[in-house]
Amino acid sequence: MRNEGTLYFFCGKMGVGKSTKALQLTTQKSAVLVSEDEWLAAHFPSLINDFNDYITYSNLIKPFIKHHVVSLLRLGVNVVMDFPSNTVKQRSGFLRVCEEAECQHEMHYLDISDEQCLAQIGQRRRQQPERAQFDTEAMFRLVSGYFEAPEENEGLNIVITANDTLKDGYE
Repeated sequence: MRNEGTLYFFCGKMGVGKSTKALQLTTQKSAVLVSEDEWLAAHFPSLINDFNDYITYSNLIKPFIKHHVVSLLRLGVNVVMDFPSNTVKQRSGFLRVCEEAECQHEMHYLDISDEQCLAQIGQRRRQQPERAQFDTEAMFRLVSGYFEAPEENEGLNIVITANDTLKDGYE
């Protein structure tokens, strides 16, 4: 028997608008938002200074978050996870959460050009100066090197938002 809760998660390059879309879906779907940035900031303030730190601390919180999210989904609560699902491995982790919770999912693939992502990163850097250390073209290029676009054979329920329909929060 499937639970009524649905897991919503996101795929897209840095600066594409995943967090903005997460906030929109939280309201639209009457869902609980679970934000990686918020959890990392709350549990490891000032300890993330580079990409390797991010990977280390992100991996530390994932088991706790998984347990929490599975519990919510089993209760029939919709959950929006503002965590990247930018690799096959990350997406398969989200599918394992759904299998354990016996729930449906939607992966929102935000697909815009690198140029538009960089423009949005620049805008975000100006609006949120505390992110300036990480919101750089060099970081975008580094992180984009790991990006794997989703494919049909992954068994995902994909909702695609492309260049002409994406609304970002940095206009």
